[in-house]
Amino acid sequence: MALLILRPSGELLAAGIILDLLFGDPNYAAHPVRLIGASLSRIEAFLRKIGLDGYFGGVLLFLMLTLLWVGGISAAVVYLPPAIAWIFQAFLVYSLLALRDLLKHGWDVQRAAWHGDLAAARVAIGKLVGRDTTVMDLAACRRAAIESLSENLVDGFLSPVFWYAIAGLPGLVLFKVVSTMDSMVGYKTTRYQRFGWCGARIDDLMNWIPARVTWLLLSLAALFTPACSARKAVRIGWRQHQIVPGPNSGWSEAAVAGGIQRKFIGTIWAGGKLVTEVWLGDPGDPPAGEAADFRRAAGLVIFTGLVGAGLAIIFLLLAY
Repeated sequence: MALLILRPSGELLAAGIILDLLFGDPNYAAHPVRLIGASLSRIEAFLRKIGLDGYFGGVLLFLMLTLLWVGGISAAVVYLPPAIAWIFQAFLVYSLLALRDLLKHGWDVQRAAWHGDLAAARVAIGKLVGRDTTVMDLAACRRAAIESLSENLVDGFLSPVFWYAIAGLPGLVLFKVVSTMDSMVGYKTTRYQRFGWCGARIDDLMNWIPARVTWLLLSLAALFTPACSARKAVRIGWRQHQIVPGPNSGWSEAAVAGGIQRKFIGTIWAGGKLVTEVWLGDPGDPPAGEAADFRRAAGLVIFTGLVGAGLAIIFLLLAY
């Protein structure tokens, strides 16, 4: 019976989302993502020290982090007094959602661009993307901000909501463990090609359904968002999602491009080399780059996030 306290709760999810929208991601030393990252670094160092720096080491890293964080947090919730356990879970859900923080970083770029401050816009967008910002003009900064909003709507907000609705707090923590692994070791470099494979592939798996649901939610939200096209969101999302590397991020990015009726990505340089010149969106639409383009994209992302969260809350209230 004690394990029932770990099941997903519509009230807890609603509380976490409201706190996130009101206050943003809390900044404190014991933030779970920060602690997961610190433990990952220590475990990685240990595994490499004993020679387990290949595929097996990456699998062990995943298993050890899962046992430590999913098992540890679940045990803590089960053995806490019910009232404290409820507050603890609400605070964890709040800490592991990042819709307002995602929007804040995007608005930092928009604010700098609005004032014509190219240096500040480049600094702000540099916190969101890993590309050469010195060659970016204000329009390119805005396009990159839209791109980041579109991609992170999935793994920063709707995927965590999905996994909480499916598996409660353990599912949410597991998703954050995997997401942290992907961001820290999931690189196709000599050092991480094998060691980071496990985290990267599980991250792809856990985002697979949420990414495609987000495409449909963006298309639905575009029906009710001024100057947006639901038809293009559906069509561009379906036809162009494969343009973006990886199995998941292209769905939301292509849907937003179609939804706001603007093209983005364009010319990207990284490490002094041209990475891509591909445009995402309807060929007949103009490139994004104006203040109105970012505002429309932000409005579509916010509305989609709230629709997705609302549906998850309603599902949980009816299911339990």
